[in-house]
Parts: sequence; structure tokens; C-alpha cells
Amino acid sequence: MSAVDALSSDREEHCPVILLGVDPHKSTHTATAVELESNQQVGTMRIEASLTDYRRLLAWAKRWPQRKWAVENANGLGRHLAQWLIARGESVVDVPAAATSRVRELSRGGRRKNDQIDAAAAATVACLQGDGRDVEPEDHTTALALLDERRVNLAQARVRTVNQLHALLRDLLPGGAPTQLSADLAAKLLRSVRPAGDVETVRKDIAWDLVAEIRKLDKQLTDNAARMQSLVEASGSALMDTPGIGPVMAARLIGRTRQAHRFPTSAAFANYAGAAPVEIASADKARHRLSRSGDRQLNSVLHTIAVVQIRMPNSPGHAYYQRKLSEGKTAKEAKRCLKRRLADHVWRVMIADERKAKSLPAHGT
Repeated sequence: MSAVDALSSDREEHCPVILLGVDPHKSTHTATAVELESNQQVGTMRIEASLTDYRRLLAWAKRWPQRKWAVENANGLGRHLAQWLIARGESVVDVPAAATSRVRELSRGGRRKNDQIDAAAAATVACLQGDGRDVEPEDHTTALALLDERRVNLAQARVRTVNQLHALLRDLLPGGAPTQLSADLAAKLLRSVRPAGDVETVRKDIAWDLVAEIRKLDKQLTDNAARMQSLVEASGSALMDTPGIGPVMAARLIGRTRQAHRFPTSAAFANYAGAAPVEIASADKARHRLSRSGDRQLNSVLHTIAVVQIRMPNSPGHAYYQRKLSEGKTAKEAKRCLKRRLADHVWRVMIADERKAKSLPAHGT
């Protein structure tokens, strides 16, 4: 090592570790540099939300060789900046907005709030409270989460459209249409309608428009499911080997969980999914009730898998459910136990998938 390299290395060793807290907004971002050892602010910068100012912010931050970014709501308003920094080799943690709010409440000045205070609070939380979570580059889990969100919106749009069609058919036909209404059935019913006057003609025309919308939505839902299956299979996930888990359920599990290793144990994952029963104890009596917290979408997936397995005589879930009933559990209690067991199983499968993916060589190597 040359004398210059040795001097440079010695300087880096003595450089203070800096946390760069960022308070993101739609049009502007405010960054505050906080020295780790002293917890003192050493600089602040406000930028516009643009690529030009992103580069200006990074150039400003490079004065501190040992730095780490703490971005408030890095999966929301701060997503674009956080991913831009990660792509350039920066280390970024996500800080929940609730955590920065807690820091503000406990700091001097009470309820004061501005962008500089929020940015500093984000860095302080990441530094002292351990509430920050490392932000990782977006991957197939993000793509599956986007497809899942799109599917939810499409399904909701279909329900609204079908409800509108039901209302029109009720006015066009005696007794209306059956509850389970498909586009083909609605079209068959409409062909039998002979409008009497302009009002019924308009009703029938609107009904045909709604039938066309339902067919389009059905096609989009089918394409969405096919793309989900393709991504799940490409990721090497073994979730679909579990009875009751198809491509849509697997996509939702992966998309909403993201990296399973962020949960240290299966119990932590079950608690996050709202599948861990809550103990209610008073005096000498203790019981458990259903948890109403956690990710309700994940909870819904576990519930669906449990119901499907209960109805499958040869599935492991069916045998486990029957065993719990024989132990004196009620049907609800037995189902609750099965959901908890499925949460453990799903977490273990996803952890195994992640370990397998890490052990595989990268493409092109």
C-alpha cells in the first residue's frame, strides 16, 4: 500500500458515520445529515423531486464517506428516491412514519413539525431505536405485489359492473337475473328482451355495454392470473406444491410478504399475518381469541387455504383439523389452529425458496 493509499484509508477510519434522514414529499425532498456518535445535525438540504436534483443530493452526501440513508416511508412517497439510491450502491433503510412521529413527540419542542425535523427524526429513529428496515432492490416480489393490487382493483370493478347489470335486468325482466351472473348468461337474457318504448331501449343498450365491460374484465383477470403463474414459476417457488395454493394465492403470499427472511421466526410471520391467536387472561381463567390485527390480505389467503384443505379429505390440513375436533376444539377453534399451522408452513417454504435462490448461480456466470 502506498503512502497516499494509507493516508486515505486512515482518514476514512476516522470519518464519522453519518445518517442521512430524508423526509419525502411528492414534489420535494428534505435531507438532514446526523452524526451517529453525537446525534448532532451537521447539514441539511432541500431538493426538488427530479433526477437532476437526485444527482445533486448524492454529490452533496458524498462529502461523508461513511454514510447511510434513512428514508421515511421508503415504500411510499420515498420509493423512487430509495430505489434510485440503491441502484447507485447506497445503503438505505426504511423508517415508518409512525416511528418518526414518536421521536418528534419525545423530543424538545413537543409537537413541532417541519421537513427538517422530520428528516432528522427519521435518521434518529434508524440510529437509536432500531425501527429502520433495510430497503432491498425491487424484484419479482414487487412485480407480484403490483399484479395482486391490479387484480383486486379488477375484481372490485367487475363486482360494481355486475351489480349495475343486475339492476338493469331487474327492470327489463320479471324477477331479474340469477345471482351468479356471467356475461354469456346476461347476453342470452338480453336477446330475449323486446323493448317497449325509448326507456327500455336505453336500458337494454346500457346493459349490452355492461356485458361488454364484464367480458373485458374477465379477459383482464385471466391474463392477470396467467402472468402471476408465470412469475411464480420463474421464481422457483414451491408454494403451489401445497394443497389449496394456486398461482393467485401464491402470488399474493409472495407479493405481500416480500422477503420472508425479514421475519426471524415463523411466529413473527404468523403475528404479522394476524394468524397468531391473542391470549385473554383474567384471574385464573385464560382463553385465546382471534387476532384482528396484522395484514388482513395475508390473513384472508391463509383462511382460504384452510377452508380448501378442510374440504379435501386427503390433505394434511383435513387430518389436522379432524384431530383438533377430536381433542374437543370447536370448528372455529380448529380452523384457527389450522391457520396458525399453515402460517408456519408457508413461512418455512418461502425461507427454503429464498435459500435455494441464493445458492443458484447467477445467469450468465
